[in-house]
Amino acid sequence: MQRITSASNARLAQAARLIESSRDRRKSGRCVLEGEHLIGVYAERIGTPETVIVSETALARPTTAALARRLDGVTLVVPEKLFAGLATLPVGVGIIAVIATPQASPHGASDFCVVIEDLQDPGNVGSILRTCAAAGVDRVLLSKGSAFAWSPKVLRAAQGAHFLLEVEEGADVLAWCTRYAGTGGRIVGTVVDGGTSLFGAPLTGRIAIALGNEGSGLSEALQACITTRVTIPMPGGMESLNAAAAAAICLYECVRQRTRGAAARQ
Repeated sequence: MQRITSASNARLAQAARLIESSRDRRKSGRCVLEGEHLIGVYAERIGTPETVIVSETALARPTTAALARRLDGVTLVVPEKLFAGLATLPVGVGIIAVIATPQASPHGASDFCVVIEDLQDPGNVGSILRTCAAAGVDRVLLSKGSAFAWSPKVLRAAQGAHFLLEVEEGADVLAWCTRYAGTGGRIVGTVVDGGTSLFGAPLTGRIAIALGNEGSGLSEALQACITTRVTIPMPGGMESLNAAAAAAICLYECVRQRTRGAAARQ
């Protein structure tokens, strides 16, 4: 591990720019992971980060020290004050990493997909990615109008889900859904009312669950591609659900049906 005491160090300066600027993250194809959990998941699933920066104080924690030793060749140790100028989380987090933003494989699995159209709240996007990973989704596509999947807020909310999924940023979701339907996949669109009850709709086979904007839902153009419209029953009288909550309900109804179908075939 290399000890650094100057903020002018090139790798520290790069990390600071990436933390501060979405434009730099997009332009460079890099992002910053904050905390042991995210860095540990990345190291396990993807590989070694480009740079790891850890505060001297954090090295006193056995778990942080173990992670830093594991990534010894790319780790910089800095004074607490210098680290405090970098991290967007409380300084107690103690460790961050710069990584090349993983790119989705165009030829990866696509039996169980989620399409996110113009969902702009980072917390909702991150929570949905986390649920997708837990539910066994293969691929998530985010439209150009959605929150940037690799922003710090989305990464924190997703808790490592990015590294368990194929995440396709800035996708032309209308074109993708058209192609998907043309190859036999079904587009299941969530609508506030007028759809088949979620719990009565068939959700097995090759499907893509389409989720829309927090306020206006799916665009008319994307709705025209939908194979099946589903509505979550709300007998309590609420008009709508939080986007992340609605996604979790839909995805776990998919899990229920797909698990039941797999058991029946055994």
